[in-house]
Amino acid sequence: MRIVVQQDPFDFGAEAEAFASGRHDMGAIVTFTGVVRDQGNGGLDAMEIEHYPGMTQKALDRIAAEAKARWSLGDVLVIHRYGRMAPGEKIMMVAAAAPHRKDAFEAAEFLMDYLKSRAPFWKKEHTRSGETGWVAARDEDEDALGRW
Repeated sequence: MRIVVQQDPFDFGAEAEAFASGRHDMGAIVTFTGVVRDQGNGGLDAMEIEHYPGMTQKALDRIAAEAKARWSLGDVLVIHRYGRMAPGEKIMMVAAAAPHRKDAFEAAEFLMDYLKSRAPFWKKEHTRSGETGWVAARDEDEDALGRW
């Protein structure tokens, strides 16, 4: 299990390859990468993500351990960035390895839902017009946690 919270960009291909390498006993590896998204109006200049390091690491360790306890997983990877990122930059990556695809898919989705709704990160949008604002939790993200 590897949980990383970092400011620097990560190389998705290298991370996915390293995670998958040598996994002869795993039948499925599911990966997901979240990207800074402009809402389609071209007005987003950057997304800024803040966190409290000790608190964040403990929370992510706990949820990854919960995923490993709930599903038959060989391994879990979570990478989440903080700092200022432009549209198109990668924010986070989740990978789950399991003997069977159902466990890998469900565990990865569980981790993604948790990261979106409960992980202790705070997001602020910076627009090209100079406005900034904190991103509020969305009802559909909260509702997604109800499945677990």
